[in-house]
Order: sequence, then C-alpha cells, then structure tokens
Amino acid sequence: MADNGATVIALDKARMDAMAAQDYAKLDQIIADDLIYTHSSARLDTKETLIGAMKSGATVYKACTPSDVKAQDLGDTVVLTGRAEISIDRAGEPISFAVRFTDVYAKRGDGWQMVAWQSTKTD
Repeated sequence: MADNGATVIALDKARMDAMAAQDYAKLDQIIADDLIYTHSSARLDTKETLIGAMKSGATVYKACTPSDVKAQDLGDTVVLTGRAEISIDRAGEPISFAVRFTDVYAKRGDGWQMVAWQSTKTD
C-alpha cells in the first residue's frame, strides 16, 4: 500500500506553493470543486470564490509555508494537521500571520484533491 500520508503532505505543499506563485491551473487540479475553505477569520470560501479572490487581486498570497505537518491516512481520505506561516496582500495591505490548520484530502479518480480547510490564527 502506498504511503498516502506522505503523498498528500507533498501535494498540500505544492498547493501552498501554487497559491504563492498564482498558478491557477495547478490550483484547479488540486482543489476539489466542492471545497469548503474556512479562513482563520471565519470567512468561508468555495473553490470558485477562493481562486476568484486571488485572480481579482483582492487576496494575493505572497508566501504560505507549512511546518509540523502530520497525516492521518484513513484510506480514501487523508487528514492533515499542522502549522503555516502565511503572508498575503489583502486589498493592497500586507498581512503576515501564523495558523494551525486541519486540511482534508479525498481520493478522487487517480489522484487526491483538497476538500476542506480550517485554520485558526496563533500567537
């Protein structure tokens, strides 16, 4: 059996890198159409609204660096928990903060897609 946990940890790092690189094609592949993305501010996004805010420049990810990421491999689902340092420009204002997150990936066809994200700001 493949190590789904390590595969999904690497895929999530690629997703974070794609956010900072504004690689929308990569994000479209990694993020599920039915995504539920809950920001640390409690704002809720779908795949369409998350990528739309990035494309419009309303939220520009400058960096998203994960650390201490652990995976729970549940077969067709992998749950990640960890920390991330995030730097964004929101409405032209630079903001940097740290979060703890829970991130859920589901096996879809031949690959994995992110279906849920929930984060909480840390000190």
